[in-house]
Order: sequence, then structure tokens, then C-alpha cells
Amino acid sequence: MAAAIGVRTDYASADLRGLARCCGDGEQVRRLLALASILDGGSRSEAAKIGGVTLQIVRDWVIRFNADGPDGLKSRKAPGKPSILNDEQRRALADIVEAGPIPAAYGVVRWRL
Repeated sequence: MAAAIGVRTDYASADLRGLARCCGDGEQVRRLLALASILDGGSRSEAAKIGGVTLQIVRDWVIRFNADGPDGLKSRKAPGKPSILNDEQRRALADIVEAGPIPAAYGVVRWRL
């Protein structure tokens, strides 16, 4: 079994709890409180219970916190699926939509969603 990744020590557990009190993002609050428990000497399992996650997720949080501090624990939007259209295709599609339908070709006089 590999050793646990150490948590950066330039923040005290009280600092993280203070940030959690002021934070409006519930997900970040969970992460901050879980890491505060680790800094207090608690186990990673206890931190996982506090955060309601698995040990792997706690490990991911530690890595994010070590790299970016409390900002690394903010909720992020998932990147999503990459576009299948390149820039040229995207511009061509925009031009078609802006020009509107050709009634004889499409049988309609306007696009609808």
C-alpha cells in the first residue's frame, strides 16, 4: 500500500474552517472541512466520511489543494465532449442559419427550434 500524499502545511485547519464559513459553494465547503480534519490529524477515512466520498476522491482533493490551495477545491464545470466541427465548419453553419431557409428547398419560411 502506498503512503498517503502529504497535505501542504501553509494552511492550518482553522484557516480552512474559516474559509468554509465564508464560502457560498457547498461542494467547496465539504472539501475544505474534509481537508481540515486531515490537518487536525484525522484519518483519510474520516475525511471521506465528512465529505461523503471515497478515499480516491479525498486523494484527488489533496492533490488539487496542494497544487492550487483553497481555490483548487472550487467546483469546476466538466469540460464536456469536444466539438466535432472545426472553426471553418462552424462558420459555414452559422452562415447557413443566418441566411435562413430557402422555401423551395426546405418547404419552410423560417427555422424553428
